[in-house]
Amino acid sequence: MRERAISAAILVPVLLVVLALGGAVLALAIAIITAIASLELFRLLRAAGHDSFPALGTVLALTIVLDAAFPDVLDGSGLLLSAIGIVLIAVAAFTRQDPRDGLVAWIATVFGAFYVSLTAFVIRLGHVAPAVPDGAPLEFLGGERGWILLLLLAVWSYDTGALLVGKQFGRRKFLTHISPSKTIEGLIGGLVSTTIVVTVLAVLLGESPIIGLALGPLLGLAAQAGDLAESVLKRAAGAKDSGTIIPGHGGILDRVDSFLFAAPVVALYVLAVVR
Repeated sequence: MRERAISAAILVPVLLVVLALGGAVLALAIAIITAIASLELFRLLRAAGHDSFPALGTVLALTIVLDAAFPDVLDGSGLLLSAIGIVLIAVAAFTRQDPRDGLVAWIATVFGAFYVSLTAFVIRLGHVAPAVPDGAPLEFLGGERGWILLLLLAVWSYDTGALLVGKQFGRRKFLTHISPSKTIEGLIGGLVSTTIVVTVLAVLLGESPIIGLALGPLLGLAAQAGDLAESVLKRAAGAKDSGTIIPGHGGILDRVDSFLFAAPVVALYVLAVVR
């Protein structure tokens, strides 16, 4: 617990500074996170018995992040670059003597690249976020920083609420074959916590509290699904954590797994409902 507290005390301020700077600094941070998470993921896949091409997968993931960071520069070419990446990975799969091994490596590499590149939706959320209305308490943050902050605090609040309520009141387990510690009570605690935080942040960003009441549960469920998805990978690999880069917390993938599913949900919600 001491290691976790020290790591959090260092990382949280760094993340907040990156968010405050935004723009290219945020994009660079997401790219670094994606690259490290990619390497961790391909190690897990290998441990689970699925061969892959980690270097090609990491490059494809970074290409997708690059497309999100500079949409005007690539102007739609990001999809073309992704398609080329899939083709190149297929060509690399030809080197496997057994076509079945080549197929597994091709599928695993493409899956891994697109899975970790879901981090790009943090950047995309900043691009699609609406402007904060004049007079709103968090007007000074602007749309990009304000909505990404909402995402960060909401996911952290889900993890905290689920952990505290689950430890104190957790009785009924669910999906124990994936994560033995998850409880229905923890899930409810996390959803309530997330809904409160999202509602408060939505109001501070000048939006209706109804948005928070609707988005909060969706975001919380997405965060939980993201956590469980990584648990599937770790279970298959027989690993407790994705890595050891963060003392007391495991790997980078362990820290961003919830965001991989939550960020696309928030971005879609903003596009479909808020804007």
